[in-house]
Order: sequence, then C-alpha cells, then structure tokens
Amino acid sequence: MANSAAQAQDMIRIPAGPFKMGSNDGRDDERPEHIVTLAAFEIDRLQVTNAEFAIFLERHGTTNKNGQRYFDWDDSDARIHRVEGVWRADKGFLNHPVVEASWAGALAYCQSLGKRLPNEAEWEKAARGTDARRYPWGDAMPTAALARFASNWNETVAVTTHAAHPSPYGVIGMAGNAWHWVSSAYRPYPYRDDDGREDIAPGPVRATRGGGHDSSAEALRTTERGRTLSRAPVAGHHNIGFRCAR
Repeated sequence: MANSAAQAQDMIRIPAGPFKMGSNDGRDDERPEHIVTLAAFEIDRLQVTNAEFAIFLERHGTTNKNGQRYFDWDDSDARIHRVEGVWRADKGFLNHPVVEASWAGALAYCQSLGKRLPNEAEWEKAARGTDARRYPWGDAMPTAALARFASNWNETVAVTTHAAHPSPYGVIGMAGNAWHWVSSAYRPYPYRDDDGREDIAPGPVRATRGGGHDSSAEALRTTERGRTLSRAPVAGHHNIGFRCAR
C-alpha cells in the first residue's frame, strides 16, 4: 500500500528551562522580547507527512463529531485522495509535509497518538534554542541548501530534505517547506500559557510558525508568527502543516 512508508515518529526531548522568546527587532507582534520558562517536553523530529495523515484519515474519517473538517480533501492543493475506497498519499508526495489539514485536523491527529500540538513557546524554543538565534541553524541567511523557501505554489519537498541543518536540539525542518500549526491562539506578547490562549475550544485564529515553501527568507525567522499568512483554523491551507508534541 502507498501508506506503508508511514512510520512512528521519532521525538526529540527539549530540556526544561528558560529561553528568550520574541524579538525587539522583529515585527510588532514579536515584541517585546521576553523570558519564558518551560517544563521539559518532546516534539516530533519531523513534520507529519501526507502518508502519515492518510492513515489517520482512513482510521478516523474526515470530520469530527461536531462536523469540523480535518482535511480539505476536495481542494486542488491536497496531496491525499481516496483511491479504490482507501485514503492514500499521492504518488511522489508520500514523505512531503501534509498540507490542507485544518487546525482541528492537526489537533485530532496528535491526540489520536496520545500527543498534542506544541504551544507557541514550545515551538520557538525547539526551533531557536537558548542562544536567541535568528534561524534554526544559526544566524546565516537562508539558502536553498538550508531550507525550502521562495518556491512556487505547492512545491514542497520531503520532510527529511534539510536534515543536515536541524535546530539546536536536532529537530528537522523548522524553517520553510510548510508552516506549523501550534496550539496557541494568536494573541499579543508577552506569552503566557494561563491567559486563555491555550484554550483549545474552536474559534480563535491560531499562530503559525516557521515559514513555508512559498515564503520569503524573512518569514523563516524563529520569531516570525505568520501575521500576514492566510490561516483560518477551520480550513486547510496549501502551505501549513504541523508536528506533534507531548
């Protein structure tokens, strides 16, 4: 079967402790730079792939009990389709990041594996480490060897393509290729996990992190929050994917 390439995700442990979140030199929504202290957590080494999400759709269907869509299967940008009664990743896209998954779909996928979406602070620490670097690999400007960006519509690549340039903790693909849904509602800084932004009830627009295959180099910064990105949480999008945490 086409989905046989899907494997259990390897996870990276991110140690407890403080880090600098945001940037006083970035966009308005990245300010102020502030210290956030997190408990230890784990995050998927790789973004979730089309092959992995196809298995989820086969097991759980395309909507939840409230009728919310998990995946915009009828969008021309989708790379998972029902073939002979089975949800399958399109040939050539099995190991590309899943796109067109809604925020509800991303959340449900993670929950089905006993995981959850990372919150915005967890995502940034996993991408940035504790040295306030500008990009996951350091401060060097993005190039094609470092990340997938400035490409045409839907020109994603396999999630392992840039494995030689991970984050400080070894997390792969934290910049470019596909943006990441996170659990957090898109609210002003400073970040606090007890101010309501981590309520997972449907409704608020969610933050997105990391940049996508059609993003500018600037959008790949570890502090970029996707302010100008089309990211209605009830829909999937051609350039937003995700990974899970726990």
